[in-house]
Amino acid sequence: MDRPGVGGAGFGPAWSASRRLGSEAELRGWLELAMALCDAADEIGRAHFRRDLIVETKPDRSFVTQADQAIERVIRERIADVHPGHGLVGEEYGVEQGGASVRWYIDPIDATNNFIRGVPIFGTLLGIERDGEMQVGVMSAPAMRERWFAWRGGGAWSRGLDGERRIRTSAVAALSDAQVLYGSAHDNRTSGVMPGFDDLVAAAWRERGFGDFWGYALVAEGAAEAMVETDLSSWDVAAPLVVVEEAGGRLTDIEGRRRIDAGSCVASNGHLHETILARLRGPDGVEPDA
Repeated sequence: MDRPGVGGAGFGPAWSASRRLGSEAELRGWLELAMALCDAADEIGRAHFRRDLIVETKPDRSFVTQADQAIERVIRERIADVHPGHGLVGEEYGVEQGGASVRWYIDPIDATNNFIRGVPIFGTLLGIERDGEMQVGVMSAPAMRERWFAWRGGGAWSRGLDGERRIRTSAVAALSDAQVLYGSAHDNRTSGVMPGFDDLVAAAWRERGFGDFWGYALVAEGAAEAMVETDLSSWDVAAPLVVVEEAGGRLTDIEGRRRIDAGSCVASNGHLHETILARLRGPDGVEPDA
């Protein structure tokens, strides 16, 4: 996947494993560090959740709290201590060593709006990239007491109240049998890149607005067949890409490109991906038998 994330159109665990760039031991070492960083982030997140927060508005009109900033500072400091040559791409503090071969994508609190309002669907996302190809992804949801993680060739996993288990995408192959998830219906409709959004959800068996990282986790677990979002940044997509692909699914932008910086994202179980993309593009893009 050439930086910033362009690659082929395959899917499935074997295809995902073929994207590995590094040894099993190296990737497991990165994963171990990412999990420890998420442990620290979880503690900070839980300590501030449903407490008095200092909420500031950033220039892009999104919100940030002292918890977002504290989590990203801790993560950056610890990565720099262990891997001083690794690059960092974070939501709150930007890019450091952007030309490094190995780069960490940091979303300290995905779904900050939920966090601010006391909704437990928020989490820390960490993605690790080598030479433009994502290798490790972790999504940790402290209030939900769940975590999803994957590494190339190692499968996708969930760890929660029911222990640790390997997760896989569903085998549903008909849109009429599919559960479709999305972030903001308003954003999807007004983005200009998904003119067929309403047609897609109307054709699905069931649709729900389970947004942010949790939608990708549900696709990876086989609880839903697709997750559709717009208005995204690279740190929103980096970790879900690895988790969804290692679970057997596919993740692209609306044009079908494996990008983490395109602003739009479509994750699926793989079997329905082209049908979903065609629906989203509008009447001219619908496959005859979709």
